Amino acid sequence: MPRDAPDRAGELAVFAAIVRAGSLSGAARALGLTPSAVSRIVARIEARLGVRLIVRTTRSLHLTAEGEAYARAARRILADLDEAESAIADQASPRGKVRVSAATAHGRLVVVPLLAEFVARYPAITVEIDLSDQIADVLGGRVDVAIRFGPLADSPLTARRLGETGRMVVAAPAYLARAGVPRVPADLARHNCLDFSFRRIEPGWPFREDGRDVLLAVRGNLTANSGETLVQLAVQGIGITRVGTFHIGEEVASGQLVPLLEAYNPQDRESIHAVFVGGAAMPARVRVLVDFLAERMRGRPPGG
Repeated sequence: MPRDAPDRAGELAVFAAIVRAGSLSGAARALGLTPSAVSRIVARIEARLGVRLIVRTTRSLHLTAEGEAYARAARRILADLDEAESAIADQASPRGKVRVSAATAHGRLVVVPLLAEFVARYPAITVEIDLSDQIADVLGGRVDVAIRFGPLADSPLTARRLGETGRMVVAAPAYLARAGVPRVPADLARHNCLDFSFRRIEPGWPFREDGRDVLLAVRGNLTANSGETLVQLAVQGIGITRVGTFHIGEEVASGQLVPLLEAYNPQDRESIHAVFVGGAAMPARVRVLVDFLAERMRGRPPGG
């Protein structure tokens, strides 16, 4: 490039500052330049383009039609430059905000405990986590990463497998001492079974008996719309429940809940995925978070 070539980006920045300030002197103050220097830059742009961009009077300044077009182009080009520089800096050192959506129980029990390690590893990244059982709008840009269970619908989103979870039938020792221990699935007909209150694909509890899958209808005097609530009810000795294993790791390990009918467990599994907008433009802050979740969640016991 010739040594006397104009600094086009600098000229665009000056012109944008004039438009924002509404005067040459205001732009000069904002940029730390003299008014005469700003005036020379405008004259140089106009001479190169061969058009008048600004009409000045003693009291006002306004843009010509060409000036309006140049101002729009300046704003767009400067924004693109900022975005490009930010993206390159982000790749070198991930930074910025990552918005994560997770189901309430899984988020509280599994995802949230991992975040302290993540932000310590990447101090320039801010994590905004939303715990909700509603499906988050990743494609619409409301969140960057959503953690989802089970089969995924067809979509242009990218999915990364994080692990899987199973389900287990459990009850408190106090309940079993009072009501007895079910030995086969049919015994559940004589027990208080605590189930989900919302309609599911399988209207009952699945078991595998004599080499075949069976679906057993259960009944009880309490239902709930969350696994966490069912676990709390079971721990209180109210009845037997069947929930995702990630809900009950601590309770089973401590003896507060006892696994039941494991010989009949169909070992049905649900995959856990992180879904996000992938591709070459994927920010490094999103990539490192997904990598971190995959690394840490795959190291957990199945369903944990």
